[in-house]
Amino acid sequence: MVNLPNTITVFRILCVPVFINLLIYHRFRSALAIFCVAVVTDGVDGFIARVFNQRSRLGTYLDPLADKVLLMSAFMTLSLLRQVPIWLTIIVVSRDLILAAGTLLLHVLALHVDIRPSWLGKVTTVLQFGYIVATMGAMSVAWEVWSGEIAGPAAITVAAATMGSGLHYIWRGTQAVRTEPVAR
Repeated sequence: MVNLPNTITVFRILCVPVFINLLIYHRFRSALAIFCVAVVTDGVDGFIARVFNQRSRLGTYLDPLADKVLLMSAFMTLSLLRQVPIWLTIIVVSRDLILAAGTLLLHVLALHVDIRPSWLGKVTTVLQFGYIVATMGAMSVAWEVWSGEIAGPAAITVAAATMGSGLHYIWRGTQAVRTEPVAR
């Protein structure tokens, strides 16, 4: 269970309080650097797990959890700082909470749960990461074009992908329930 990919994933989780602290104290460049390191570790842990055959059951749960904790923290903190629209944060956080509750319910019901991310889920994660990086980059260098012309359409794109992937995961969950044999 303790292998290099899982250790890297735990490191990503441990970056979250540092990242939030830096944002709260308006150390935007440092916060951006920590966030970017965390994003890179998301790719690195998966690469190492695949290439060196170090996949683990713990990693299949820990990796998406680390992504969700990092992204939800970023969206909530940046909303509090009035850098991300609250409606977008509500969509992102609600989707993740609904999916977590659904996964937990399926586990409680002892139904098989395929927690592998879908291609739409992966695209959504990349869009969310990119949106946060662009927002913090704009905060770091006072890039007016982002907040004036690009942020709105980007937020709508992220919201649409988030809702679409959420619906897709819900559909996958209902399919799992429908195909599971009924216990007597």
